Amino acid sequence: MNEELKQLRDKIDGIDSEILRLVNLRAECARQIGIIKKNGIIYRPEREAQILERMQRENPGPLDNMRIVQLFTEIMSICRALEKPMTIACLGPQGTFSEEAAIKRFGAAITTLPCDSIDEVFRSVESGNAGYGVVPVENSTEGAVGRTLDLLLQTSLTVCGEIQLPVHQSLMARQTDLKQINKIYSHPQSFAQCHHWLQANLPALSSKHYIHAGSNADAARLAAQDNNAAAIAGKRAAELYGLTICAENIEDDSKNTTRFLVLGMQNVEPSGRDKTSLIMSAGNYAGAIHRLLTPFATHGVSMTRLESRPSRINLWQYVFFVDIDGHRNDSNIAAALKELNEKAGFLKILGSYPVTQV
Repeated sequence: MNEELKQLRDKIDGIDSEILRLVNLRAECARQIGIIKKNGIIYRPEREAQILERMQRENPGPLDNMRIVQLFTEIMSICRALEKPMTIACLGPQGTFSEEAAIKRFGAAITTLPCDSIDEVFRSVESGNAGYGVVPVENSTEGAVGRTLDLLLQTSLTVCGEIQLPVHQSLMARQTDLKQINKIYSHPQSFAQCHHWLQANLPALSSKHYIHAGSNADAARLAAQDNNAAAIAGKRAAELYGLTICAENIEDDSKNTTRFLVLGMQNVEPSGRDKTSLIMSAGNYAGAIHRLLTPFATHGVSMTRLESRPSRINLWQYVFFVDIDGHRNDSNIAAALKELNEKAGFLKILGSYPVTQV
């Protein structure tokens, strides 16, 4: 063996042994923290966000920051599991983008609870069957997920975090001859995200051949039962349900991204880079919206999202979903919210939480 190669391998062996020692030392510290804690809360979004931020800041390379975030997310996931196993509710079955988002945020050392609907995700967390839930709230191509917005208006849960997941769609089937395909299963949003590709590559099929499924993974499961069917879903769904990828990255926008929210029962402390989500309503008079937005301008608060939605209480009455930069404990945010509370017909703070990492 080349002597230089042997020396490098010996060096790697030594480094691996040191990594093993340090990871176990970290795990032991986490275990002791779990014993000391009195409130039973093991997931601290602000603390984990600070760790990931610092690791990226101190990263000398050659690993890029995305890999560093993945690495330390998994380390924290394993250490968390020593304190207490975590169950995360998300849209099922296995292989959904929601499950992928949950693993991206919490790491692989969790138990996912697949749910048949977004409603069930909310119920699972509210009932205590899951510690946290992950739900889609908006897509960069297709906009807001209406059902999630409606349930946020009603729930007692708090928004504890967000996840931004690049969404790449694949066409999959039991065989690769597209001429044999006479139906396609998928979620309605996925059909919309792949509209132009479908028209260009499967012109013989129209909307009547598109069959809506509760999730992309469920679409893959259904397609696996029919030799003349295909599904639009993520690549992992093809692996789970024994399908062949016919075409990859068929979404019309290559930057297609879905934003997910983490739901729980705790308020999150400031991390240093935070976002606050809220719902508000205005009275039915001229200048009402301007009056609601004035406190943000007055106190120098940056608003990053404003989405209107029927209130479902009175005809033609709307509520507004708003995201602002900063934590509700920040002095300028607190002042703006205090003033807003005096002007709004309705105000609900959904939560403050760390801005998503890479």
